Amino acid sequence: MKKAILILVLGLLLNTNAQAKHKTFDYPFLHWNTFEAKGSENHYKFQSNLREDKDVLKEIKNTKKTGLISYLLFEDGKIVIDESDIPIKIQRDRIIDGLLPSHSMGKSLVSYVTGHAICEGYISSVDERLTGWDVIENTLYEDQVLIDLLNMTAGDQKYIGERNYRTDNILHKVKIKIRNKPINVNTIPLKDVMGLNFFQNSKKSSSIYNYNALVTNIIMNYVIFKTGDDWEKLLHKVFNEHVKVKDNVYFHQTAPYPFKGSGRYSFYATRYDYLRIAKTIMEDWNNNTCAGKYLKTIYERRINKNKKSYDGDRSGQFDVAGYTKKYGGQFHFDIIGLTKRKILGMSGAGGQNIIIDFDRKRIIVVNTIDKHYNWKKIVYRTIKKGK
Repeated sequence: MKKAILILVLGLLLNTNAQAKHKTFDYPFLHWNTFEAKGSENHYKFQSNLREDKDVLKEIKNTKKTGLISYLLFEDGKIVIDESDIPIKIQRDRIIDGLLPSHSMGKSLVSYVTGHAICEGYISSVDERLTGWDVIENTLYEDQVLIDLLNMTAGDQKYIGERNYRTDNILHKVKIKIRNKPINVNTIPLKDVMGLNFFQNSKKSSSIYNYNALVTNIIMNYVIFKTGDDWEKLLHKVFNEHVKVKDNVYFHQTAPYPFKGSGRYSFYATRYDYLRIAKTIMEDWNNNTCAGKYLKTIYERRINKNKKSYDGDRSGQFDVAGYTKKYGGQFHFDIIGLTKRKILGMSGAGGQNIIIDFDRKRIIVVNTIDKHYNWKKIVYRTIKKGK
């Protein structure tokens, strides 16, 4: 119990420090607190045919107002727009080795790794039931089907999630608080979260879309459980051998040492390695690889978000998460006005976006420190119309 409380305190302290200066930057990047996949000596080398886009340049040059720090457009097999302006102060305070936080785009990357775990035989299929795993025993998640967690339809809306609580990671009804702050499920190991009286003997509600961070951490830690000692070998196979990233990439942990259920979806990579990952996902889909078949499966089994409006978030800002009708396997699908095209979206706090247009072989990668850029003009319009 003392160890669990210590981890709770450490997690919340880290979270507080991370957001002191730049509210949209993720939890502190600490090398000793990560799962690492090393960069490939044979990394993929991009070709480019660069052009200027006045709208992107305007947003980039006004970073303090827009929050946009990096924009990449990839089409016809080449990078055609490549703009970045990461303020020196932010580089010094928050960015190590050019690594940028995924925020909730990491949820999609957990799913991508899960697909590879299925392809490698560690997990039978998206219809596998989560059984025989003590971390989630006697909770509503025990014996659930994997696809329901992937689709955020685990029936946990009484306990956590945006459907009822407007945040995806806070346990608002738990009485335990540290420094007068409610528990954030991204800052303590999953075993401790599931061990709370709040979740013990919890019951599943109706299977409706309820976006939250907890189910992603359950998925990630289930994959860690199923792969056993091969977890980091799997990460190496995915990112080093398959994607061929240039630099090391990382998933975070919620504890500073190996701990049952310590995986967290927060991911770190350079701007170009995010593009390498997106390019590989596009190739998997179009070449119908095993991972591509997984992506097509979660696309076919996507569910309606049942949003009441598509007028932007509470501050009136847009991104791919708020402008898509469906959700499947931790990805956003069916962009408003483009539902006939197969387009995949990843979204993270503060406006992080990756959009992959499988039909037109076009990718946009956006990294930000805040979400005040004109998403409809520099992302949506480009995906919709292209050149």
